[in-house]
Amino acid sequence: MVLEQLINECKKNCPKAQEQLYLLFAKNFFGVCLKYSSSYADAQDNLQDGFLLIFRKIGQFSNKGSFEGWAKRIIINNVLQKYKGVRFMEVLDDTIADVELDIDHDNISLDFLMQIIHELPDQYRIVFSLYVLDGYSHKEISEMLYISTGTTKSNLFRARLILKEKIEKITEIKHESSVK
Repeated sequence: MVLEQLINECKKNCPKAQEQLYLLFAKNFFGVCLKYSSSYADAQDNLQDGFLLIFRKIGQFSNKGSFEGWAKRIIINNVLQKYKGVRFMEVLDDTIADVELDIDHDNISLDFLMQIIHELPDQYRIVFSLYVLDGYSHKEISEMLYISTGTTKSNLFRARLILKEKIEKITEIKHESSVK
């Protein structure tokens, strides 16, 4: 079935079309849920909740623009709703410098990188994922999370600082073990 046809069938609450749409996008959207959820199990729950919401709101999709982009936004917003009570570190200084992450791709695996991103405190992981992994601007993030742009910058700075320290630590350990 063509995507547009699938969407139209989903608008009629056709279970077979909903299943096909789920199978088409579940893997990609699970990756999105993993970036924002605090655990693998939470990501699974958020994926299911997100798809239920997509199917509830699919009548609002006007077939203009990307369905995947529209649905991804619903998935992200659904996950972010779970973190409404998260306290974001308020900005103390609006002149925050950028922390550069120097990643040695020979010594740092993508799995390790995703693991340490996932270990970040919720407020840092969410802002880091929105900004770095999904390309939202500080203004968009501040609107999504109801915080100031200075706060998004501060949380991004702190996330990068934590990641940099962990990457430097693992690089140092690997270097020491290779010298021995």
